[in-house]
Amino acid sequence: MKSAYELAMERLNKQSPQVKMTAAKKKELGELDSVYAAKIAERELQFKDEIIKAEMSGDYEAAEKARQQLVIERKKLQGDLEDKKEAVRNAK
Repeated sequence: MKSAYELAMERLNKQSPQVKMTAAKKKELGELDSVYAAKIAERELQFKDEIIKAEMSGDYEAAEKARQQLVIERKKLQGDLEDKKEAVRNAK
């Protein structure tokens, strides 16, 4: 006799079957991750320099604006990454 979990998993697989990832797709996803990790790190360094300079000069408002801009840039890059990853996953 099957458990409720096993029955639920069978129904789920019938509704949306799992897609097998090829080695090429996995490699491409890994490359996207590394490229975007580098882009994010580059932006962080850029904005952290701006933040430090602003704080050293006593311009805390500019430092806060730089922090907010860093958050926006990071979210934008992560969104771009997810879009590209989804395109790779859906490619046939």
